[in-house]
This record gives sequence, C-alpha cells and structure tokens, in this order.
Amino acid sequence: MAALAPTASAPELSRPAGGRRSPRAEARSRRIPLSPALVFMLIVTQIPFLLTIVFSFESWNLVRPGSRHWVGFSNYADVFTDSEFRDSLFTEIEMTALAVAISMVLGIGLAVLLDRKFPGRGVVRTLLIAPFLIMPTVAGLLWKTTMFDPTYGIVNWLLHLVGAGPVDFTSQFPLSSVVAVLVWQWTPFMMLIVLAGLQSQSADVLEAARVDGAGAWTTFRAITVPHLRPYIELGVLLGAIYLVNTFDVIYMMTQGGPGTATTNLPYYLYQRAFLGFDVGQASALGVVTVIGTLIVASVALRMLFTVFSAANDTTGRRS
Repeated sequence: MAALAPTASAPELSRPAGGRRSPRAEARSRRIPLSPALVFMLIVTQIPFLLTIVFSFESWNLVRPGSRHWVGFSNYADVFTDSEFRDSLFTEIEMTALAVAISMVLGIGLAVLLDRKFPGRGVVRTLLIAPFLIMPTVAGLLWKTTMFDPTYGIVNWLLHLVGAGPVDFTSQFPLSSVVAVLVWQWTPFMMLIVLAGLQSQSADVLEAARVDGAGAWTTFRAITVPHLRPYIELGVLLGAIYLVNTFDVIYMMTQGGPGTATTNLPYYLYQRAFLGFDVGQASALGVVTVIGTLIVASVALRMLFTVFSAANDTTGRRS
C-alpha cells in the first residue's frame, strides 16, 4: 500500500505560492505608514468636536463667571427659535446659490472660449486661473480697497467716466459685493472642471454631428451639454461645499453688515462665540451647522454618484 503524501496545514494552503503575502496583508501593510497621520487627524478633529457637543449642553458665558451649569437641550431649543439664526440660514443659502450659479455660467463660457485655439491661449488661461490662487482674506481686502472704495475704487472711477455718481457698494449692496468677490474667485475653478470635460469629448462624435448638418448651437446643446453634465454637477457640488463655509471675505468686507445683511452661519457662529462669549449657545449652533452640512453634502454626493453610475452604464451600453 502506497504511503499517503503529507497534507499541508490550513495556514499553508491560504498562503500564496512563492512565499508572497496575500493581497489583504499587502494592503494592510501599505496602510501602516498612513496610520500616524490618521491618528493625528482624529485627535485634532474629533476631540474638539466631542468637547463642542459637551459644551452645547451647558450654559456657559465667559463674561459671567460661575454661570456654567448643565442645561440639557435648552441651547438647541434657543437655536431653532432664534430669528437671527433663520436669517443667517437664508443669507447662507442665497449667497451660496448665487455665487455657485453665476460662477458656473461664467466658467462654462470661459471654458468654451479656451477650448478653441487662438494666439496667446496659454497666457490667457494662466491669467484667468490667477484669482483662484489668491487667499480669500486678500481677495476681500483687495476688492474692498481697490475696486469698491467710493473714493479710490476702480469701479467708481469707471462709473465716473460715464457720468454716474460714486457708489458705496459694500454699504448699499453688501450681499452683491460679497457675491461678486466669490464669483471672481470661483469662476476659474468651474472653468477648469468644465474645460476638462470639453477636452474629453470625442472628436469623432463632433465631426459626425458636423457632417450630419448640425450647427454649432445644436451640437453644443444636444451633445456637449449632456457630456458636460457630470463635470458641471461635480463643480457645483465642490463649490457649494466650500462656499457654505465662507467667512474670510465677509469679515474683511462687511463684518456681517450692514446690520445682518451679510451674516451667514459661519459669521453668526463667530459672533456668538468670540463677540458674545456665549460658549454654550455657540457650541449648539456649531453642532447644528455641522450636522446640516453633513446631511446636505451626503445627499449631494449620493446624487453625484448616481449620475456618474448612470453615465458609466450609458457608456458601457454604447460601447
């Protein structure tokens, strides 16, 4: 009777031939160098947020020593019944929607322009991108002092050339002034995303449309716009997530005023925490703002992923 060959143990069977580690072990080993950064990020972001949640259940005003005590959900009830919070929320929505919509429209126009070949296109593209590289604080100060100033501003100088009187834009049109600066900064970002979409179009499809007799506007409306839809939605999503947190431009240009005309949620939170010294209510306001932002971002991301999945499915069927 022939002797049976020795059988390998279970761990040896699961180990790939040649002594190489399994893909899961290799993936785990690649994540190890990232662990310190992940731990550091958790410490500097989650611990302050947990402390903010604890503070939101307390009545704690820094100008009234000894006033700190547990109040439960009282701060949250004050937030939802606060008329200034609702006004700040409406200002936030209006400011973000206007800035994102106008930036995207201008970005599409500039991207279509830069998608064509003309002398000096590289220089024009660099100049158009420049505003996006400027810090928001510098942009706000620049526009307040050199563009919108009623005495020395360039815009008022141009108005003087056509016979119009000086206009104090930051006082008479505060929200429009802030939106103008945000549009100036974010149009290059939208332009780059849309330009990437334009340059990924198939030249064969455009040539086929031209051969079939489609005009420029028909080709743009029927072929280019559907192709650009994922890029446009990506730009809108990223721009909205960032512009919801606008603070620097408002602080440098209007300080939230006149009155509360340009007070959005981040600036109202700043007022409650660092001007009113109301730690408890500011913490509750911050928690509500973070949760609301996460809900909106999650819904937007889900919509974006759905669009991308539908586009991939359509491309797969066509191929």
